[in-house]
Amino acid sequence: MPRKIVIDCDPGHDDAVAILLAHGNPEIDLVAITTVAGNQTLDKVTWNARSLATLAGITGVPVAAGCDRPLLRDAIVAEEIHGTTGLDGTTLPEPTVELDPRHGVDVIIDTIMDADASEITLVPTGPLTNIAVAVRRAPHIVSRVREVVLMGGAYTRGNVTPAAEFNIAVDPEAAAIVFAAGWPLTMVGLDLTHQALATAEVRARIAAIGTPPARAIGDLLEFFRVAYLADQGMPAPPVHDPCAVARVIDPSVMTVEEAVVTVETQGRFTSGMTVTDFRGRPANALVATTLDVPRFWDLVVDALTAIGPVRA
Repeated sequence: MPRKIVIDCDPGHDDAVAILLAHGNPEIDLVAITTVAGNQTLDKVTWNARSLATLAGITGVPVAAGCDRPLLRDAIVAEEIHGTTGLDGTTLPEPTVELDPRHGVDVIIDTIMDADASEITLVPTGPLTNIAVAVRRAPHIVSRVREVVLMGGAYTRGNVTPAAEFNIAVDPEAAAIVFAAGWPLTMVGLDLTHQALATAEVRARIAAIGTPPARAIGDLLEFFRVAYLADQGMPAPPVHDPCAVARVIDPSVMTVEEAVVTVETQGRFTSGMTVTDFRGRPANALVATTLDVPRFWDLVVDALTAIGPVRA
């Protein structure tokens, strides 16, 4: 039976791939998309989510806007990587998918409570503000969630500072709440996602599909490539967020290790660091370490192929 997931996201080039991977894979039942300020402002990432749903023919799935700023800190965006729209590099359709009138946090809570216990998996691919607010507002949801598989953090590196990955650095207080909540949690961080490189060969496979959704993803990956080369000197960009979706589709696509993960919120130079102790017990997380790269890209290509030529 397909796994029911809520994607909480801030599209974002790699979020776009994650959403289409979830929609196009038969092992996933995408039941809600919620947005959070991160890669760009809330209004921009919410428009992007609705446009992507329109592009891919995602219907009957609520799309709701969540928190427009971190819990305690000023908002920051990643315009140098994702551009002024959050999805620079292609022309997306005007959204026909309506915005759900509920707040994204309420959609998360309602979806969990309306489902059977342990039926919903949360897949956050942006800052963890919405998830933290949901936990604070309705702590009873923690015992009803099957698991949380999040893209964020790292155990050896950062990407916005030497210590911190973007999603955690934007709202470390929210991340601290999510990691300490006590639910099953997998951290798919930079150490894993930097193995998921959109190489020239990968981009050629996606281009060969030839459909409008695949062409849009190809355009986005080309923009992403140029941005990563300019900003971080990487000739092929790591595609972070779909790795979390891939973990839900096929847990064997990556290896994980138990660890105690603590989020640093006070450090002058280390705020947002996910301090990872693989020796610590009891563990509060599984931490992704090694990716089956060919299998991962097969999942992405197969999903884009399955979506088909939704739009002319």
